[in-house]
Amino acid sequence: MTDDAPASFSTKPTLVGEKVTLRPFRLTEDLPALRALLQDPEVARLTGSVSHSAPAPWNDAAEQRMRSWYDTRNDQPDRLDLAVVDQASDVCVGEVVLNERDRLNRSCNLRIALASEGQDRGLGTEAMRLMVGHGFERLGLHRISLTVFEFNPRARRVYEKVGFVAEGVQRDVLLYDGAWVNDVVMSVLAPEWERHRGRPDAATDQSLRR
Repeated sequence: MTDDAPASFSTKPTLVGEKVTLRPFRLTEDLPALRALLQDPEVARLTGSVSHSAPAPWNDAAEQRMRSWYDTRNDQPDRLDLAVVDQASDVCVGEVVLNERDRLNRSCNLRIALASEGQDRGLGTEAMRLMVGHGFERLGLHRISLTVFEFNPRARRVYEKVGFVAEGVQRDVLLYDGAWVNDVVMSVLAPEWERHRGRPDAATDQSLRR
């Protein structure tokens, strides 16, 4: 493969930033963090994994599902799942994923989930920039999209910071604790990424100074 050829989704890279490293999952090493992530009620709420605030029980079946899922992530040819590792502690604090690939239209969905230990320190922002950059610069994507529930404005600010633009609203997507919640569709395109590299505010400031 030449340097200009798109990388395969079967290739699971290690992407290194200043604060985080994205790498393939190491099941035994990462299990405690992944278990805590899946049991975190706030993570479940913000990702729409639950429909009410009462915590779901963690039992042997849930444990087996988790192990089976993460044990196969490194073998998937049509999606890219990477662990988000905090370089300060060398511990997995979450995951970032490119999935729902549309080969013909060169598009993917992105999702990210971080445990409480990985939040509020810029780790998620850097992990997003690393993954989106890889999607455009190595996987040859044209469009990367995601959705964010309206009750999660903090995540939306992070996505905007990385260059995602709101496209529209899917109404009443989630019924949570008896109330309907809208979902905002956001995306970033390859030409936009080429211009700002995940820092749209800085790119705007530079253009204004010209």
